[in-house]
Amino acid sequence: MAGRDLLLFVAVTVISSSLMAPMARGNSDGDALYVLRRSLSDPDNVLQSWDQNLVNPCTWFHVTCNQDSQVTRVDLGNSNLSGHLVPELGKLEHLQYLELYKNNIQGKIPAELGNLKNLKSLDLYNNNISGTIPPSLGNLKSLVFLRLNDNRLTGPIPRTLTGTSSLKVFDVSNNNLCGPIPITGSFEHIPLDNFENNPRLEGPELQGLAGYDTNCS
Repeated sequence: MAGRDLLLFVAVTVISSSLMAPMARGNSDGDALYVLRRSLSDPDNVLQSWDQNLVNPCTWFHVTCNQDSQVTRVDLGNSNLSGHLVPELGKLEHLQYLELYKNNIQGKIPAELGNLKNLKSLDLYNNNISGTIPPSLGNLKSLVFLRLNDNRLTGPIPRTLTGTSSLKVFDVSNNNLCGPIPITGSFEHIPLDNFENNPRLEGPELQGLAGYDTNCS
């Protein structure tokens, strides 16, 4: 009788383990990207390969991983996607390139993107993104490219970005930003053309003559 009970216990354990297998195979990067997939409309099925039951997302199209199977790139530019970005993107701690340009993404830029310490390129240009530029993006000390042009962004350019010494390309043209244009730190060599067509921008800030913080939203 005891032997029979033992066999029954083993059988139940095996069945339970197999039922839970997709969860056990779960990958935090894959989980975060799958939340993004669910937030997007994808009429051309470019995300068809994004299967949450795979061991990791490294076999998904438009996703690149390093040798440790950690996501380093997401390339979804010009993919006819609509929908919104999700806070879970901030969990992709090894991400270096987030390319979502030339889509029809709406809503706000999640402040959680400021958690992506290894991010080198954030390309969200030519979308329909609104709201403000999160000051948390100033935490991205590896950021080289930040292109947010041709959206519907409002509010000031965050002063925190002047401390991102790695920043070489910054473009916010064709939005509705307001306040002065920073000229210190990483902004010393950003051409003024990259700020054009923001009717409420006040021009370069005047050092010592005008405070940076103005009433704009």
